[in-house]
Amino acid sequence: MAAPRIAVVIPTLDEEQALLQSLPTIFTAADELIVSDGGSSDRTTEVAARFGARVVSGPKGRGLQLNTGVAASDADAFLFLHADTLLPDEEALARVRGVLNQGFVGGGFLVRFDSPRAVYGFGSAMVNLRTRLTHTPLGDQAQFTSRRAFEAIGGFRDWPILEDLDFIRRLRQHGRLAVLAPPVTTSARRFERYGPVRTLANNWLIFTLFSLGVSPRRLRRLYPQVGD
Repeated sequence: MAAPRIAVVIPTLDEEQALLQSLPTIFTAADELIVSDGGSSDRTTEVAARFGARVVSGPKGRGLQLNTGVAASDADAFLFLHADTLLPDEEALARVRGVLNQGFVGGGFLVRFDSPRAVYGFGSAMVNLRTRLTHTPLGDQAQFTSRRAFEAIGGFRDWPILEDLDFIRRLRQHGRLAVLAPPVTTSARRFERYGPVRTLANNWLIFTLFSLGVSPRRLRRLYPQVGD
């Protein structure tokens, strides 16, 4: 079976500094690199173009931006990467190709934070335990999928938050999901800005209310970081 061509799709909004760190390692591994920008006012698009990314632009909103990136590509599969998340090594995409060839419809990676503080080590351990038990890797865990599965479930919803949780839940209903290691490394900047305990508690409150049926558009007011 031929190895699927994978496009790495990165949604951005004023992520110049993050791209300077992440793009050098992605550029050599991806079959295609797409940066889907939501109206950056810094040099995000210039940096992306310098590293050979195809830059597309559209309305702000992570789900919308990811759908825009997919629409701009003819790749067989997609890996959705936050600008402040780093793949573990150059073999990460080879592992993704491998599980897709085995019949998995998608998945994601385990995760670690880029801070040495003990609270983040504990936090990543809890996230990884949840991920292994539920097979629901979230957006900062480099979600990936085949094009066929992406199209079958209709891509991402236009939600202000939780589009990644909704996406992976629907993808899980479509077929088997893989959880890969070594972990991706994601930034702890949001936790540092608002405090790790407060941020974690707020996240769990949002997840609980969502499970009880509260809409993401109402829950957005509990998540002031969106759009910062």
